[in-house]
Amino acid sequence: MKKNLFLIILTVLNLSAQQRPKLVVGIVVDQMKKEYLSRFYNDFSEDGFKRLLNNGFSFENMHYNYLPTYTAPGHASIYTGTTPNHHGIVGNDWFNKKTAKSMYCTDDTSVKTVGNGTKSEGEMSPVNLLSTTITDELRMSTNFEGKVIALSLKDRGAILPGGHFANWAFWYSKTGDFISSTFYGEKLPQWVVQFNEEKHYLTYLNKDWTLLKPLSVYNESLVDNNPYEGKLYNSKNPVFPYDLKDMFEKNDASVIRTTPFGNDFLAEFAMRAIKEENLGKDDVTDFLTVSFSSTDYVGHLFGPRSIELQDTYLRMDETLATLLRFLDKSVGKDNYMLFLTADHAGAENVNFLKDNKYNVKSVPPKEIRENLKAFSQQTYGADLVLNYSNFNIFFDKVKIKANNWDLNDVKNKFKTYLMNLEHVKRVYTEEEILAASGNDMYLANIQNGYDPIQNGDLVVVDKPGYIESHGTGTTHGTIYTYDTHVPALFYGWKIKKGKSFQKSVITQLAPTIAQKIQISLPNASSLDVLEDVLID
Repeated sequence: MKKNLFLIILTVLNLSAQQRPKLVVGIVVDQMKKEYLSRFYNDFSEDGFKRLLNNGFSFENMHYNYLPTYTAPGHASIYTGTTPNHHGIVGNDWFNKKTAKSMYCTDDTSVKTVGNGTKSEGEMSPVNLLSTTITDELRMSTNFEGKVIALSLKDRGAILPGGHFANWAFWYSKTGDFISSTFYGEKLPQWVVQFNEEKHYLTYLNKDWTLLKPLSVYNESLVDNNPYEGKLYNSKNPVFPYDLKDMFEKNDASVIRTTPFGNDFLAEFAMRAIKEENLGKDDVTDFLTVSFSSTDYVGHLFGPRSIELQDTYLRMDETLATLLRFLDKSVGKDNYMLFLTADHAGAENVNFLKDNKYNVKSVPPKEIRENLKAFSQQTYGADLVLNYSNFNIFFDKVKIKANNWDLNDVKNKFKTYLMNLEHVKRVYTEEEILAASGNDMYLANIQNGYDPIQNGDLVVVDKPGYIESHGTGTTHGTIYTYDTHVPALFYGWKIKKGKSFQKSVITQLAPTIAQKIQISLPNASSLDVLEDVLID
C-alpha cells in the first residue's frame, strides 16, 4: 500500500513538473532571411541549425505583417504578440510630433548607465513599450520568482524582449563591456563585473577574420571582391583576411559588432548568465532572451550574396551548436524549450538586381528629402515637410494653418507628386489608413504599423525591389517577402518534429508560447496561435 501511494505521489509530481519547462530560450538572429537555412544547409554542421530543423518544428512560411520591418518593432512584436499600432514601437527611432525631434525607441533620460559605458549608452529602458511581453507574463505568472534575463549587442535587442519586469537586460558598449541601466538595478551583478574584467572581446579582436572553411565551400555566394559590398572600417577592399586588431586600435571595441565574432562573444556571455543566474535549475520556469546582432551589421555592410555573410552564418551555426550543448548539460535536454526566429529579413542589393536585368534602383533617403523640399518650395513657396523617415511624411501644420492652406489639399498635392515618382507604388493618407477595411494588402500592413499619435500624415510604399539605400550592402523595412520572410523554429520540451507550410505571422509566437507553458497572454496579443506547436 505504501509503495503504491509513493508511486502515485511520484507520478503526480512528475506530471506537475511537466506543465512548464525549466527554461525558455528565445533566440532572435537579426536580419536572418528564411532562405539562408536552405541556401547554406549543406555547409552547416549536424549540431546547430540542422539540429533544430531535423528534430524540432519549423514554420516555413512565417512573415511579418506590418510596415516598417526594422529591428525594434520586430523584437517588440515577437515578444508582445501584437503589431506596432498596439505596442507603440513604430521604428528604431521616429519623429516625435510633440517635440519636433527624432526619438529613439528605448530612450529614457530618467535612468542612468550602469557599468563602464558612455552616458547615452545606458539611458535606456522599456518605457516606450506600451504592452506587456511574454517575459512579463512569465514573471507575473510565477509571482516574480521566475527569472528573466535579456542579452544582446544592441540595447533594443535586449530591452524590448526583456519587457517591463526583466530582472536584468544587458547590452554591449563600445568600451568592450556589457552594461545596463538603473531601470534594472544600481550596480551590475558581480558575475557581469567579472566577465567584463576578463575582456573576452580581445580574444577576437587580436586576430584576423579569416574564412572558417576552404574558399570552395562558399560557392553559394558571389566572388570575394564584388561591387555590391561595402568596406569594413579602414580595409582597402572587401576581401579576406580582415585585420581586426588594426581596426580595433584605430577605432574602438565596437568593431566586433560587424564580424561574426560578436555572436561568439554574446554566446559566451549567455552561457555565463545561465550558470551564474542559475537559470533552469529549479521547478520555476525562467526565460533567457538572446538577440544575435552581428548578422545584421554584416548584412547591412556586405549584402546577402557576400562571402562575408555566408561565413558569418557558418560560424553562427557553430555558435548555436555550442550553446545547445551547454543547455543540454546545464539544464537538461528535456527541460528547456527554445525558439529561434528573426526580427526581419533583408533585401537583395539593388545594383546586383539591376546588373542582372531587373529594372530597379536604389533611392537614397537624402535624395527623397531634398526632392520633397523642392516640390514644396515650388508649390507653396515654403518647406512644409518637417520630417521624412520610416516611409512617413510629417507636415508642418503650424505653418500650413498660418498661411490658411487646406491640410487635405496639401496631402493630396504631395500624394499626386509622389505617385508620379519612379520608385513609388502607393501613397496613403492618415485618414485612409485609419479607415482601412483589410481588403488592400498594402494598406492592411501599414495600418498594423501605424499609430496616429506617433506616425505621419502620409505613408509611402515603394515598388518591389526598390530600396532606400546608398548602393552597397543591403537594408530592410518594406512589406515585401524579402523583408518579411523569416525562420521560426521550435525545439526541445514537448516540441514534436515537423514542418508547416501554411502562412503564419510573427505575432502568433508569443500567444503560442503563453498557451504552451500555461501562463497569461500578453495584454495586447493578437491571440492567434500556432496550433502545431501546442499539440504534443
